Amino acid sequence: MPRSTLLRTCLAALLLAFSVPAATYARDAGAEGRPQVLEVNPVPLNVTTDKGEFAFDIEVADDPAERSTGLMFRKSMPDDRGMLFVFPQEVRGAFWMMNTILPLDIIYIRADGTVDSIVRGEPFSLAPLRSRGMIRYVLEVNAGMAEKTGIRPGSRIRHPLVTSGN
Repeated sequence: MPRSTLLRTCLAALLLAFSVPAATYARDAGAEGRPQVLEVNPVPLNVTTDKGEFAFDIEVADDPAERSTGLMFRKSMPDDRGMLFVFPQEVRGAFWMMNTILPLDIIYIRADGTVDSIVRGEPFSLAPLRSRGMIRYVLEVNAGMAEKTGIRPGSRIRHPLVTSGN
């Protein structure tokens, strides 16, 4: 077999090998237009601000498929609900709003549980929404909830998943 034919055959095999898992991952990650609904964690996430003590019932996205889908395709969410994204190590946060119907406050949280930064996510925007620094967690809540509750950079978030370092 000529070398160029062998090379093309190998490249085609590699492409096929990677395209099937990628397509499956995209399907499982909400590409079909169905919202991902995760079980609500039995322990509320708490934050104390100048405006008082606030609790959010949270869904936890702690694996790659759950994190990549997040709140895509959701049409509504109660104001006391959110999604906590847990990363296995510190990362530079960068989210986008692809397929996300709800406007959101994206609250970037450092490994020590303090808020790094907050950005407003506009529905369907593909613009990258970046954290200021390295983060380990992200809390997504309805747009305006950070301001309403007084959450700002430096606020402390409390939850066993955040404080335990898991």
